Amino acid sequence: MASPQRVFQALIDPKQMREWGSNTNFEVTLWEIDARVGGLWRFVSHEKSGKHETGVSDFDHHGKILELDPPKLLVQTWFANWHESPTRETVVRWELTPTAKGTKLKVMHSGLAQMPSARKGYSGGWSGLLEAIKKYVEK
Repeated sequence: MASPQRVFQALIDPKQMREWGSNTNFEVTLWEIDARVGGLWRFVSHEKSGKHETGVSDFDHHGKILELDPPKLLVQTWFANWHESPTRETVVRWELTPTAKGTKLKVMHSGLAQMPSARKGYSGGWSGLLEAIKKYVEK
């Protein structure tokens, strides 16, 4: 059981993100964020076993913050070097809602309709990241 404040901090704090974002397959090697509307963010994760099926070993994600209402909402543009169209803007929306048992964290990633490989990658990736955040904030 973690409060929205606790979960939100895990999303924007570079030290915490490096911890929950790394696992047996990937290591977060960089995490930067200017946590304000218009602020830029970036993280890089490294594939530990070499090149991934996407053809890259370092996954570079970046964008800017569109909306910020701690601890309820974070909306950011999302670009990645492994997308079929790395310059096509996608948007990730994190909604945090308090519940009797802690926090409901809802993530919506839009703008992937024209990128089937990226859509496929995120369909499995987001669930793993949400589980990692849950384990991290509840420990």
